[in-house]
Amino acid sequence: MSTYTARQFAEAIGVSIKTLQRWDREGRLNPISRSPGNRRIYSQAQLDQILNQGKQKTRIVLAYVRVSSQAQKPDLENQKKALEQFCIARGIVVNEWVSEIGDGLNFKRPKFISVVDRIVQGKLKTLVIAHKDRLARFGFDLIQHLCETNGCGLLVLNTETLSPEREMVEDLMTITHCFSARLYGLRNYRKAVQKALKDDQSACMPRPQDSPESHA
Repeated sequence: MSTYTARQFAEAIGVSIKTLQRWDREGRLNPISRSPGNRRIYSQAQLDQILNQGKQKTRIVLAYVRVSSQAQKPDLENQKKALEQFCIARGIVVNEWVSEIGDGLNFKRPKFISVVDRIVQGKLKTLVIAHKDRLARFGFDLIQHLCETNGCGLLVLNTETLSPEREMVEDLMTITHCFSARLYGLRNYRKAVQKALKDDQSACMPRPQDSPESHA
């Protein structure tokens, strides 16, 4: 009977070793044995079962491109062309292209949310992007973790030219404006609290007509 190491088995079914480890902990897929070095060993029967399940539930390769504004719309085509060349060189067939115009600081972008939902639902085999910040300006590590734990490969071309400098400047200005507004709000709040405390203290102080001397 053919057997597979965790690495061989993970590659055969298109998931990460971390995913196999998680499945083992959850009891979803336990190895048939352990090697002398305590490595997980899987069987041909387990491989056949998962591959047959995969035929019933086909997962796709999705490429995602994004810019922040309509003015940067030509950059969408630049990203797509670069990713097409990247995938062709690797022999990857992209089943679906998703293009979005939206701020990289906005986690409520409809198409972005849809991509994340499909990762969690196990519908994506591979997600391909031109640069880390095309998904989100911040929080890439979290998205990478979601991919790893849900059996979705994540390929990043990671070319700086595909991350417009003007967009980064706009995002930094947005962050600066946001924190400035919050700081201004906190200052106003602090002034309001100080005034309320001062008024409260004034209200608690005895008035001249209430002092003992005033009745003498």
